[in-house]
Amino acid sequence: MISSNQWKKFPSETVQLLFTAVDEDDIIDEQTHLPQVIDLQCSQENIRNYYALCLQFWEEGFTRIELLRLVHKLLKGKKLSTTERMQYKYIRSRYKHLRFAQRLYSKKHEANLWFRQTTVFLGHFQDAFRNEKKGLLTFYGQILCFYLSLPVWMLVHYALRHTRLDRESGFIAYRQGQMRALGALMAKPRLTGTEFHNVRKIISQQVSYYDTLRSIDPNNQDAYQISRFLANINGLMGDRHDEMVADKLSGRKPYDEPTLLDINIRQRLELFLARYPL
Repeated sequence: MISSNQWKKFPSETVQLLFTAVDEDDIIDEQTHLPQVIDLQCSQENIRNYYALCLQFWEEGFTRIELLRLVHKLLKGKKLSTTERMQYKYIRSRYKHLRFAQRLYSKKHEANLWFRQTTVFLGHFQDAFRNEKKGLLTFYGQILCFYLSLPVWMLVHYALRHTRLDRESGFIAYRQGQMRALGALMAKPRLTGTEFHNVRKIISQQVSYYDTLRSIDPNNQDAYQISRFLANINGLMGDRHDEMVADKLSGRKPYDEPTLLDINIRQRLELFLARYPL
């Protein structure tokens, strides 16, 4: 179990590779393939390097003031430009990637509470302005102003830099536990909205790991293949989840009404589970 605020700094080329990988996380590509064998081994040094890159990706990607400016603009009733919408999307993706890193690599395998809540509220706020729900936009925007205030920001940043990391055995056991949870969900013929979202969270977390791995080790073709295979699933599930949220906000359909999982998604999830060593 290791904790330190001294983290390795990677060259800008490595950070850019991670940006590219994360940006592809929801791109649908039906031609993706899995390697025959998925290797779970990961050294202690690599665990530390992976977290360090994810932390650097978040720290260097934006400033607190830049994010607050976007929130304030929407709270004033103005619309974001296309460039600003992309800026918000990329900031949120950095939050999500580091939240996954905290779940994957930390000793407790959970994200810092304040950081996790900020990430969740960024998502709710995005849903609100995408679907033009003024009441929700105001509600979540005001919460974000508090979470992005300087005292909270400094508290969160300190916690992120002093995260305790797990050992290799704990890291492998955690990932296998996630796959067993995925298998239990896949055994159900129908999934509620919450269960569907839980499946997607497991896949998104897995793809975040392989995104980081392939960025640090660009010659690792297995990592690249797994990253792209999972990104395809993530994209398919993301499109479906957007529809579910829109249906909920419009009142067309309850979010938690059980529905069949699309066969295109199910088959890919089952293949990934079949190849994953447990």
